[in-house]
Amino acid sequence: MALQAPLDVPWIRKPLSSARTEISVLPDGRIKLWIEHDVIKHVTPAMLVWWFQHLEGEMTFGGVTATRYRMWHPIDHVAIRYAKRRPDGSVGPGAVIHLHERFAGNPKWTVNVHSTIQKLDATGFIHHPRKLGLKVGEMEYAFEAVDGGTRYTNWLIAGIEGPFARVMNPVLRRTMFPDDHARAWLTHNVEEVGNFEWFLPALYAAEAR
Repeated sequence: MALQAPLDVPWIRKPLSSARTEISVLPDGRIKLWIEHDVIKHVTPAMLVWWFQHLEGEMTFGGVTATRYRMWHPIDHVAIRYAKRRPDGSVGPGAVIHLHERFAGNPKWTVNVHSTIQKLDATGFIHHPRKLGLKVGEMEYAFEAVDGGTRYTNWLIAGIEGPFARVMNPVLRRTMFPDDHARAWLTHNVEEVGNFEWFLPALYAAEAR
């Protein structure tokens, strides 16, 4: 897919310094990237659950109409679809999301994976990205209602588990998730989560009921 121009929307990106972040390496060599975001003002856990169940479709913001996923991060997001829904057509545990994005808009930091949802409720969201049928990561989000909004914490654990983990993960970390890629992932997440304040309360009020 050809590179796309960023959407021209009135969007103020929160800086990485607005969140608490940490990069660590687990005993089996997997990398863990952790973020505690600034409180998302005027956003509730219920809104976040609804959002992750309704990522497909379009929305209008700042006079611009585009897919919801691209509007969420007008620079980095490419496309999203629910590759598999639950038998009743809903989105929750067992459903599969196909994610396509480029951190900092950089082609060398492209993510194009299918990820199976393990949990989605008012306490958080968990999904596991896979490549060639192999689990290559864990994405976890925790939601906590606080005064004025929601405290949102999320983390990524990247790498493989199993008998070859200690041998393979250091190689995978150097080749597929070096330090600059890790920092780009942290920045991307701080920006997209901070952007919820701009559009999600109004979108939820208009469409969730």
